[in-house]
Amino acid sequence: MSNNTQHIAKILRKKLTDAERVIWRHLRAKQIGGLKFRRQEPIGKYVADFVCYEKKIIIEVDGGQHCAGKDGNRDNWFEGQGFKVLRFWNNEVLSNIRGVTEVIRMHCFSHPPLTPLPSMEGKPASMPTEKIDESKI
Repeated sequence: MSNNTQHIAKILRKKLTDAERVIWRHLRAKQIGGLKFRRQEPIGKYVADFVCYEKKIIIEVDGGQHCAGKDGNRDNWFEGQGFKVLRFWNNEVLSNIRGVTEVIRMHCFSHPPLTPLPSMEGKPASMPTEKIDESKI
């Protein structure tokens, strides 16, 4: 992370948009399941609007200044680093903050479905054959 990226992040923290200010009120102080979010956080050569390192989730709040091509490159880079990127439009944050925070909560606490380990030749895995001394229980 370069000093320039850190300097840009510091400036951005002081100049939050209205939508960023609204969402920050709901993310700060561990309000979503006790998770810590950081705002305007330098990650590599980019500055993420909000990030939760524990869950590897980045939240981007987009207005008219964002470009799909550049955002796609950023998202790909973040995903290559193991982050999940959630993007919301400014008007969505301003008009439906409850829905936005619910989507964030869902992504923070949902887990991929667990798939059982395959058994040998379709047979259930065998149990250990050790005998248990019931007098010691």
